[in-house]
Amino acid sequence: MNREQMRQAEVGAWVGIVGNLLLAVIKGVIGVVSNSRALVADAAHSASDVAGSLAVLIGLRVAQVPPDEDHPYGHGKAESIAAIIVAVLLGVVGVEIGYGSFQVLFSKVEAPGWLAVLAAVVSMVAKEAMFQYKYRLGKRLNSQSLIANAWEHRSDVYSSLAAVVGIGGAVLGDRYHIPWLVYMDAVAGVLVSLLVLKMAVHLLRESIHNTLDHVLHEEEAYELVEAAGKVEGVRRVDELRAREHGFYVIVDAKVAVNPDITVEEGHRIGKRVKETLVEQFEHVSDVLVHINPYHPGEGEMD
Repeated sequence: MNREQMRQAEVGAWVGIVGNLLLAVIKGVIGVVSNSRALVADAAHSASDVAGSLAVLIGLRVAQVPPDEDHPYGHGKAESIAAIIVAVLLGVVGVEIGYGSFQVLFSKVEAPGWLAVLAAVVSMVAKEAMFQYKYRLGKRLNSQSLIANAWEHRSDVYSSLAAVVGIGGAVLGDRYHIPWLVYMDAVAGVLVSLLVLKMAVHLLRESIHNTLDHVLHEEEAYELVEAAGKVEGVRRVDELRAREHGFYVIVDAKVAVNPDITVEEGHRIGKRVKETLVEQFEHVSDVLVHINPYHPGEGEMD
């Protein structure tokens, strides 16, 4: 990720921080005034997104720190750690709002006002716009933490939709004297918590998977293998693994060359392989090349 791309990623994180902070305050105030458990739960969800976006911003900045003696492969996995923090925060919030909403089901409640419905609708539209913006930006920049943060926004869309249905049902129940409908607001709060927990588990699994030295799948690494195989002097690519480190990858490659050439000539071929991959692919940060002697039919990649 170059400097301009990193700047775009940080702007995306700030959009999440400011947007979620405004939504959390607006929904929280209206939720309390309107006596809506679902809207207060939705506000708590947005508040957790503020912390999540801050974690993403910190992760992006740490990931820019150059390699050092203790971290020769760089600090790219800081992004994955940030994504794990986001997932844990989501899980904690999900449990809290679910427990609070469940308790309300066993007490006397008052129906919220229509203002709460309007706030939930506005939140739903705003969060979908933020999801589309961050998801596309994350895909373009190959940023795990931005993509994880985008899915937080999408979970907010679902939670706001549940809040709209629950609050609307409670308002209608109060207006037409249908007692059980009044509890729809609290039911929506429980449903929101379940949606939050489901998203938290999904993000946590993905983040941990990426942290444990995940390598690109064969179809994802195909272009790298093709480019290495076209380098002058390379007879065959015996093996190529691209390990993900946040927004970049470290490539380990074994290439076969003419066994009769000198060590220096083999070294030059390996150097050309590294230069080719780093120059042609923005997400390749470093390449380690091992030179094998070429023997037909041996060591071929499947």
